[in-house]
Amino acid sequence: MTDFAAARRMMVDGQVRPSDVTDLRLIGAMQDVPRERFVPPAFAQLAYLDLDVPVNAPGANQRHLLKPMVLAKLIHAADIRATDIALDVGCATGYSSAVLARLAGSVVALEEDDALARYADEALSSTGTASVTVVVGPLAAGWPSQAPFDVILINGSAETVPKALFRQLKDGGRLVCVFGSGPGCKAMLYRNTGGEVGGRPIFDAAAPLLPGFAKPRAFAF
Repeated sequence: MTDFAAARRMMVDGQVRPSDVTDLRLIGAMQDVPRERFVPPAFAQLAYLDLDVPVNAPGANQRHLLKPMVLAKLIHAADIRATDIALDVGCATGYSSAVLARLAGSVVALEEDDALARYADEALSSTGTASVTVVVGPLAAGWPSQAPFDVILINGSAETVPKALFRQLKDGGRLVCVFGSGPGCKAMLYRNTGGEVGGRPIFDAAAPLLPGFAKPRAFAF
């Protein structure tokens, strides 16, 4: 039987700490949240490996938990404060939302797949994560009814960032994501300053493309 507590320590010490993640609150959150609880039993043995862990059946809309290192560095770059309101876009089974909840004041976990949203709700409840609200809707639309947000995490790669999400940032709000597809992508930090959103690359990364964030394909004759 896998010793998940030991695997969690190894993940933090071997993947998170060596990746310039120095926020002790974030390190503590990733040490505290049982990642295996947010992975279906068939994939539980993969929960703490350095890879994007699948959380549903293979297919066009297969979803994943981001690599621990990539998720940690994105959250670290967002510089989350205890009073912040965060939007987790594409929360999947809710692991990232559970981590965010240990840093922010409250989290809106947005998922468009009904089955994943139900899984997230159950997993978050079973781990005592009370400050997360799971909502269902198109990922690219965000959740305007509870905007603006201090932090928005796009839980995957995006070939384009919808303006709807930029409009849901507070003044001073931050949005983090992996931008692009395939090898050579960049993790990006966007910030709203006086209504103008600007972004900069923060590290090299790769992540599965999130539904609703693909660049429109040009028609070829």
